Amino acid sequence: MKFLIAIGSKEYSEPTLRIGMRVAKAFKASVTICYVGPKVSAFSSNVVRLAQENLERWEMELPGVDVLEWAFNFLAAREYITPNIIETGFQKNMLIQSSGSRSELLLQGTMCKDVRLILRSGDIIDELRDEVAQNKYDVTIIGGSQKRRMAHDLVQFIDSSIFVVNKFDYAMRYGLLVPVNDSKSTPKAVKYAVRVAQAFDIPVDLVTASRKEEFGESYKNASDRAATMMRRSGIEHRQHFKVGEADEVIKKMAGDDHIVVMGSSTKNPVKKFFFGSKQIRVMTDAPFPILIVK
Repeated sequence: MKFLIAIGSKEYSEPTLRIGMRVAKAFKASVTICYVGPKVSAFSSNVVRLAQENLERWEMELPGVDVLEWAFNFLAAREYITPNIIETGFQKNMLIQSSGSRSELLLQGTMCKDVRLILRSGDIIDELRDEVAQNKYDVTIIGGSQKRRMAHDLVQFIDSSIFVVNKFDYAMRYGLLVPVNDSKSTPKAVKYAVRVAQAFDIPVDLVTASRKEEFGESYKNASDRAATMMRRSGIEHRQHFKVGEADEVIKKMAGDDHIVVMGSSTKNPVKKFFFGSKQIRVMTDAPFPILIVK
């Protein structure tokens, strides 16, 4: 599997990177850490090329290189990269320009073969969408401090699962909440939930919501299948059946002490754009991390 972790400033990206690497380790995924800086003007492009060719001699630095260096030091301190790479240290002159707005540094990882540091410039949504389209990532991880509209657009239009690391508190003991129904997206979401639960060593609450007092056999069977997978994986779990609108039930049960893993919407893309989806409604203003599985 391939994970893309989008980071911003050094001050606010540690939770995103810490959780992203932890989950990626559980999936044994290769990891790309990406920083998107402001678009470079045509005039500045010449300066950038000069800087790339003469970084050491001119002591010049591309915008965002300091953030990549911070990410490198984070990986080194936690031994996510090999000792020989750590000993060599961050080599900014080893950033290779692979396209007009993209440069990368390939590292040798310990939990997987490849760890990449990527520097891109331009509109953050466009650049992340292009990165995912070109390199076929399975999961894109973004920080909850990012603009809400960006998370909304990425969930709707990016071709990967999205993990929004929102308001994560290291001191809190989280549970994992997994909405379950008879939709086609549920089985994959449950499989992802198993890995996340194992990564954080936390119990799972399986919740099935219905607007009616009665729950159909398809809903009950979906919950039972999810419970069976949890049991076989050795994960502590409970099944819940709640009456109400699914998004309200999920937000109420999640509170601020759960990580939510749920399948993506199967709604028509045009209708989803204009009327939203359950996943979008849950994500909006949610005080918890949420992984939307596609």
